[in-house]
Amino acid sequence: MDKKIAILATHGFEESELSSPKKALENEGFTAHIVSVKPGTIKSWDVDKWGSDFKVDKTLDEVSAKDYNALVLPGGVLNPDSLRTNEDALVFIRDFFKQSKIVAAICHGPQLLINAEVVEGRTMTSYPSIKKDLENAGALWVDKEVVVDEGFVTSRNPDDLPAFNSKLIEEIKEGKHDYQHA
Repeated sequence: MDKKIAILATHGFEESELSSPKKALENEGFTAHIVSVKPGTIKSWDVDKWGSDFKVDKTLDEVSAKDYNALVLPGGVLNPDSLRTNEDALVFIRDFFKQSKIVAAICHGPQLLINAEVVEGRTMTSYPSIKKDLENAGALWVDKEVVVDEGFVTSRNPDDLPAFNSKLIEEIKEGKHDYQHA
């Protein structure tokens, strides 16, 4: 099954929230590209300290949502806070929703979705500290390890990665969804 997945991240992403889904996707035979603002490498955050560097495969100006079957948004605190004010990143995210493609976000990753204005009316979860932000943006927030709403997959934290990865792969295999909210 020839599927391509974009993982959008920049400096300060939570290492396990990028490395674990990327490995799971590649184990399925999918292609997973790390997409970022600038070429080179991006530095992860590993629980409580700076972690490994990861090679950027593509920059935002080189890609389009039409190039991919799905989008993954890892968390970390610094990563989404930086990307949520990047208009190119927000357009890239919105285009996945417009094209009814799979979008998966974990931990603080859903902060990007607030700024992309795609959470209204959606059932989702996240790291508890951004629950109120998501509710204020119109999302129905629930406290579950993984939530799927029409091809939109969310989880709370790195402990949820096995469930998150499993649902992400299941949704990619199912394909496009007809969003009622996009």
